[in-house]
Amino acid sequence: MAKNLYEILGVPKTATDDEIKRAYRKLMATYHPDKFASASEKEKKDAEVKSKEINRAYEVLSDKQKRANYDQFGSEDGPQGFGGAGDGGGFGGFEDILSSFFGGSFGGKKTPNAPRQGEDIHVKVNLTFEEAYTGASKVLKLNREEVCSTCGGSGAKDANSVKTCQYCRGSGVVQKTQQSIFGQQVVQTVCTACGGRGKVIEEKCSTCRGAGFTRKESSVKVNVPAGVDNGVTMTVRNEGHCGRNGGARGNLVMAVGVTSSPKFKRVGNDLYYDLSIGFYDAACGAEIIIDTMKGETKCKIPESTQSGTKIRLKGYGMKVLQKEMYGDLYVIVKVETPKGLSSKQMKLLKDFENSLSEGQYPQTKKSAKKPGRFGK
Repeated sequence: MAKNLYEILGVPKTATDDEIKRAYRKLMATYHPDKFASASEKEKKDAEVKSKEINRAYEVLSDKQKRANYDQFGSEDGPQGFGGAGDGGGFGGFEDILSSFFGGSFGGKKTPNAPRQGEDIHVKVNLTFEEAYTGASKVLKLNREEVCSTCGGSGAKDANSVKTCQYCRGSGVVQKTQQSIFGQQVVQTVCTACGGRGKVIEEKCSTCRGAGFTRKESSVKVNVPAGVDNGVTMTVRNEGHCGRNGGARGNLVMAVGVTSSPKFKRVGNDLYYDLSIGFYDAACGAEIIIDTMKGETKCKIPESTQSGTKIRLKGYGMKVLQKEMYGDLYVIVKVETPKGLSSKQMKLLKDFENSLSEGQYPQTKKSAKKPGRFGK
């Protein structure tokens, strides 16, 4: 048995239009998909089904003609509707088949008067590497649609300029009789005179010219959290274009771009830093002051460090998005070979190398040896 539409919205049959609208908005806020982001699949599915029921109930009860038909006949289509008694009817898919033949509307699945959410606004937000690390506040200039302040979104000059459509008599739909392979059929279609709204505007608002909205430049402050990465998309709710017929605003969708750092390479939440050191520090070990995103810190170079050695500094990497955690910094040691040696320096190096045993050059030992090396 089909559910009672008034019971779905939780309002009495005597409820006013405003009471129905308030009940609808309250229920849709309760069953909004964002509220079930971390819920189980069953809970998400149940919420989706409930949202469809709420939308369906509001679609009928917010339309005066459909509500009158529903109250009298149990169907929004009235006594000639194909759905039979009760909400939802029994022909189901047959209505869709007839609609595909005649382009008609059986069941009034959509109404131009129903609240519609505004369009989203898509923008690109560029951050420096440092801003991505610390987070940043940005003021964005948006050219967005706002409800017309002159007419309040009605599109009419005044209340007297809005008239009931004489063709559909305010129902938003008209019925036509057509011949088909099934015989003579009554087809319900959207009224072309009023576009399904049931009302026509005789004199339009001079500000918005009947659109119900105007474009204005707005400043929106957004907070980009620390740890955001290049290419991440972020959504700011209800900062897009205005809705229609009392619908909610659209969203502001930001694509984040982060400039590269001349010092650090980012891989996930870890950072990599190339550190060039001399032969002496690599052989004997050293403590070297290096720059990190947290400021200067000491990096200990162990004795006998080879070029390419990776030294981990825990917690000195990138901030983890939406967590009080940091990745790690990996210092990649690059042993630099000196250039422009004098003959004296070359002799000293040669004497030094000749003084080394094979055990002190374990990797070089495996390579082809030159005459005179290691005493041979």
